[in-house]
Amino acid sequence: MLHIGGRSTPATDGGRFDVTDPATGEVIASVADATPADALAAVSAAADAAESWSATTPRYRSEVLRQAFELMSEQAEDLATLISRENGKAMPDALAEVAYAAEFFRWYAEEAVRASGEVLTAPSGGNRILVLRRPVGVCVLVTPWNFPAAMATRKIGPALAAGCTVVLKPASDTPLTALALARLLEEAGVPPGVVNVLPARRSGEVVATMLRDPRVRKLSFTGSTEVGRLLLREAGGQVINSSMELGGNAPFLVFADADLDAAVEGAMIAKMRNAGEACTAANRFYVEEPVAEEFARRLAARMSALRLGPGTDPGAEVGPLVNQEAVDKVDGLVRQALEGGAKALAGGGRPDRPGFFYEPTVLTGVRPDAPILREEIFGPVAPIVAFSGEEEALRLANDTEYGLVAYVYTGDLARGLRVGERIEAGMIGLNRGLVSDPAAPFGGMKQSGVGREGGHEGLLDYLETQYVAVSW
Repeated sequence: MLHIGGRSTPATDGGRFDVTDPATGEVIASVADATPADALAAVSAAADAAESWSATTPRYRSEVLRQAFELMSEQAEDLATLISRENGKAMPDALAEVAYAAEFFRWYAEEAVRASGEVLTAPSGGNRILVLRRPVGVCVLVTPWNFPAAMATRKIGPALAAGCTVVLKPASDTPLTALALARLLEEAGVPPGVVNVLPARRSGEVVATMLRDPRVRKLSFTGSTEVGRLLLREAGGQVINSSMELGGNAPFLVFADADLDAAVEGAMIAKMRNAGEACTAANRFYVEEPVAEEFARRLAARMSALRLGPGTDPGAEVGPLVNQEAVDKVDGLVRQALEGGAKALAGGGRPDRPGFFYEPTVLTGVRPDAPILREEIFGPVAPIVAFSGEEEALRLANDTEYGLVAYVYTGDLARGLRVGERIEAGMIGLNRGLVSDPAAPFGGMKQSGVGREGGHEGLLDYLETQYVAVSW
């Protein structure tokens, strides 16, 4: 069912679509398929609730978000199982996602009371400059399938903290987690209409309908750069405030003076979190020539030892990819690399089993012009290229239209900071394979996005700045 105005409701045309388990291909649920008419109804519900919600005190909103954090923590096992069933990720990853997702509610419970303005004296001395923050209004949130809980809470948390109301359009592969979050939020005390959820297969039509409604004043999207460009054009029609967290092509740089054990451990985290289906996943491994062969050998040994299986199976470390299209894309990129002269030290193909699985793969000898180095893989594949010297490493790292995140491993702190400053990316993991943190500003440069999520900056994205000139 759709979740509009605090009620579960069918689609206006009665349409439904199936949700499948990527580990088996079996249908696990049937969900209402929202129409443009449903989209307008959801916007109306959000608009009707906006005035009363924005009038609540920051402390009240803070306590509601804190309660949502507590409920998510209490229900972690159930939520993780639901994520694993519809997304495919292994339970350790799913449990980690729930904990991460819940932290956005806790962080923005704390930030809700910190939407501060400022008072300045005009340089002329003739008046004061009073700067106020006010909620931007009704927000359309569009989230991907790879982190169905965390990508939703990363947007809902700051929106509610700021006093905004929202319509969430989750990915059609993973709508069940979004619907569960809507129920959890209302249990936490969120009034009807403040959070609405619209599962839909006809995503473009449904989202476009909302963006053409003048009551919508904010769009936040996480997904591909290609779709982000289309949404920015659509949002331009109403000059809608837009935040975009788009594609990535993260380089993972390993210098010869790095601690190789730490680099391999970091590579496993940066590459294999959610089986590589993450915008922050290390996509291209550039390793300095003296240690390239040894790094590849150690990484291949670790990747080969990973156990594949349905996400809910005890002991499974790598679950299936989300659907057949994802498997076909990954397999196509690997085959192109192998045909171009690359060698598979681990994996390199699809395992002979049901479901949308792909073997954890390590490739060496990858040609610099191989498509696998240009495109976001979104799978458990690590292509390795050797480099010679700092300048070549930087040239390779920056040779992409994307700029979301980069990873640098070196034993020389000065080098790490120097290289980090010259990499064109919004986030740098220096001797770390994980950068995501609710307290940090998450976002990219170039065609990896606009705006930031997380941190205090994430709250500001849902606030308008108003200036009042006053004398006293």
